[in-house]
Amino acid sequence: MAGLDPENWEELRTLGHRMLDDMLESIKNVAKGPVWQPMPDTLRQNFKQAPLPHGAQPLEGLYEQFANTVQPYAVGNRHPRFMGWVHGGGTAQGMLAEMLAAGLNANLGGRNHAPVEVERMVIRWAAEMFGFPDTASGVLVTGSSMANFIAILTASRAVPDGTALREQGVAGRKLVGYAAQTAHGCVARAFDMAGLGMKALRRVPVDAAFRMDMQALRRMVAQDRADGYEPFLVVGTAGTVDTGSVDPLDELADYAKAEKLWFHVDGAFGALAQLAPDYAPLLKGLERADSLAFDFHKWAQVPYDAGCVLVREQGRQAATFAQSLAYLSREDRGLAADAPWFCDFGPDLSRGFRALKVWFTLAGFGTEGLGNVVAQSCTVAQYLASRVVATPGLTLLAPVTLNIVCFRVDMPDVGDLDTLNAELVKDLQESGIAAPSTTRIHGKLAIRAAIVNHRTTKEDADIMLAGLADMVQVRLGRPLA
Repeated sequence: MAGLDPENWEELRTLGHRMLDDMLESIKNVAKGPVWQPMPDTLRQNFKQAPLPHGAQPLEGLYEQFANTVQPYAVGNRHPRFMGWVHGGGTAQGMLAEMLAAGLNANLGGRNHAPVEVERMVIRWAAEMFGFPDTASGVLVTGSSMANFIAILTASRAVPDGTALREQGVAGRKLVGYAAQTAHGCVARAFDMAGLGMKALRRVPVDAAFRMDMQALRRMVAQDRADGYEPFLVVGTAGTVDTGSVDPLDELADYAKAEKLWFHVDGAFGALAQLAPDYAPLLKGLERADSLAFDFHKWAQVPYDAGCVLVREQGRQAATFAQSLAYLSREDRGLAADAPWFCDFGPDLSRGFRALKVWFTLAGFGTEGLGNVVAQSCTVAQYLASRVVATPGLTLLAPVTLNIVCFRVDMPDVGDLDTLNAELVKDLQESGIAAPSTTRIHGKLAIRAAIVNHRTTKEDADIMLAGLADMVQVRLGRPLA
């Protein structure tokens, strides 16, 4: 058995260079094509019906299949007019880092090797970025859903006698936590996965700016304590998924400290506003959090996936996740040295080398360069909001705090405005002109434009609005008014 290496390395090298050149060209010219296009049913059926291959297929043929049936029908977040969801646009540099990481094929669950040191460096840089101490622990994960889960599980083990919960479970402990009604759904899911139950997450009302209502929080915590529950956690959001609003983090930090609650911040995308001097003041108090979840693959433009969780107090993550197993013994030297390992800080033992693309991004562009991307995104969002306000027939539905603009076509003589706006968004997506999404603001269906891609400019906002106006003309037979 000769193994799986190629018989002809030169042929592979030639094809590999072709793949690399093709993909670099695709990234370079991404704005010239449609944002998104639906996958033809015939191609979809080919995937659904493809038999399990028993014999070898040539790599060149597989690449041709990728180029013809996968690449043209991707989600489109590399394109500057992808505005529907908070997805970073990626970079060519990050793609190259992924290639190098795949070549090493390193497992970062632990052990004594250089890639682990790269991740430790990246975690230390992240702690510095957000004002955490250099003794803070952390780990790179798939995204903020996993990061929030790790933080919430860690918080639940930080309660009195919390370490016993690892063996005995949470039955009998009436633990409850709090997050605003605008918090991401992954927070409730984390309560579910942690065995606390989704009902243990109390959803706190918000104010007119879609920020957590502190008075309501105080009342809810007091009532729960009076009813025999055990409040242990409050979650603040930096950049809500619907509107981009930021909870009053500094007030939450004060309150959590006074009430002896773990203060966690879900900063999936908004935490990176810390890098933009004009927007960093919105996040005052984030540096006081006990834990923070955020994504490098959003505003920092690192290729998917690259989430991160930070925990302020050294030892808390290990107390939640570390195991003592004979086949994972730590030694004083050799390949099994260099504890603690990253498998001590989360549920994953098998972990890829995510840290390389994060390193190349942070070092390659610097925090100033990434901060400029944040500022540019927010500037485009403010421009789009101003265009909406100035355009008859459009209504802005929420304040624009950071980079998300919620608006809709609002023509009084149209009966079902929710359906009209939903159909217009689908029209825009299928046209390939732009890809916003929808949400609901005060019960009204909104067109939601999230400006995250480093390639997006004011011109892209203009093109999206012009396309929307054209769709209105087609659907109603008259212009916006």
